[in-house]
Amino acid sequence: MSETDTHGLQRRLRLSAAAEDSPVFPQDRFDAWLAGRSAERFRVSRVPFADLEQWSFDSGSGNLRHRTGRFFSIEGLWTPADGQDAAQEYQPVIVQPEIGTLGILMKDFGGVPHFLMQAKMEPGNVNTLQLSPTVQATRSNSARAHGGSAVRHLEFFAGHGPGGTGRGGVLLDVLQSEHGSYFLHKRNRHMVVETQEDIPEHEDFRWLTLGQIHRLLRRDHLVNMDARTVLSCVLPGAAGPAPAGSSFADAVLHSLSRSAAPRHSLPELMSWLTGVRTHARPPARPVPLRATAADGWLRGPDRLERRGGGPFTVVGARVEAPTREVPSWTQPLVEPTGTALSAFVTARLGGVLHVLVEARAEPGCLDGPELHPTVHCLPGGTHPLLDHVLGTPPSRVRYDVELSEEGGRFYHARCRNLMVEAEDAFPLDAPATHRWMTLGQLARLTGFGQYVSIQARTLLACAPAAV
Repeated sequence: MSETDTHGLQRRLRLSAAAEDSPVFPQDRFDAWLAGRSAERFRVSRVPFADLEQWSFDSGSGNLRHRTGRFFSIEGLWTPADGQDAAQEYQPVIVQPEIGTLGILMKDFGGVPHFLMQAKMEPGNVNTLQLSPTVQATRSNSARAHGGSAVRHLEFFAGHGPGGTGRGGVLLDVLQSEHGSYFLHKRNRHMVVETQEDIPEHEDFRWLTLGQIHRLLRRDHLVNMDARTVLSCVLPGAAGPAPAGSSFADAVLHSLSRSAAPRHSLPELMSWLTGVRTHARPPARPVPLRATAADGWLRGPDRLERRGGGPFTVVGARVEAPTREVPSWTQPLVEPTGTALSAFVTARLGGVLHVLVEARAEPGCLDGPELHPTVHCLPGGTHPLLDHVLGTPPSRVRYDVELSEEGGRFYHARCRNLMVEAEDAFPLDAPATHRWMTLGQLARLTGFGQYVSIQARTLLACAPAAV
């Protein structure tokens, strides 16, 4: 996209972000619409592994696989020791080598861009339905390996590529990583496609502005992870500098713009991250699931769990979902044992809002360390800066919302997402593992793929909702 096109798109995104309501679908109708979709007969129940239809544990490796070899499997992951004081680690991991598609359609109504969002049921969602992208599909689902109906609106995204005849104009097309603590080398294709076509109305879909979506991001467990990660790649920055004494919300918009003067240049930050990646521990590698017994992982009739407790368990589920491509199925799910936490500590450096990011590796990431929030803790985990975040006075907390992780593979996976302003006692001289960045720099790196972690992308998407 040329510089002129980029400026034009930013101007249009600002229009959409400023529109906190829309005559296309008024905000006061949202809750009734979602409640109506939730009235469908959805049911998720736990079942023992023996009741998982077409799923079984391999007699040799112990891996849990689907009969077709499609969808995903539960295997083992071995992480080598990192230094003399660290031990090697074993854990179960989700192996899903297919690249999924997360796509959002954009269309102008009255000169204001709107985004086609879906009320989608996922078996692991805390509240059954959440606001999702237009298309959210694995390759197996796109190919209808489940034997069910086609993915609605997939034709706007599937045709773009070598020899393809995709419909609409591509505004975003980039591969991004998913949770490296749970997945092995999982990536999704993130797309935003603009259309001028008349899209047939459907009860599960509604056109919303960015402003409406940002308002919804202030509510717990409403906008799903897949929508957040795509939206993090199409953020509007301010048209000009933030005036002195501006609000935190205005400082966020200025930090997202290219006119914000950063503490470190983007080449400096890229060099720092490359250095961290160069000296990172050797990569983890897959092993048979039965090998995880060396680290205390035990399989019972209805769960795979770590002796003495761990960050997650693996369970079986039966799903009934009349509005999905297949109305019922069984599958394994990863169930975290508590609530995770992700937080950006922010500070105004040289009058510009910065966030403190950490270069951190998760065992299942393909390219090693990525840029994470200041603090990210799995359930039961800790972090050197965690006390600074949890001790922040309420007056300095600018965003505090509990959001769900992806409900197709996780069961009731919750994460508390925070943006806080640094207190006077906070160390502004960042440790070697951290750097201060503007939100605009972080947003630009989402355009290259696999630099910004899924946790940081969620907080980036939520930044315009901060107050």
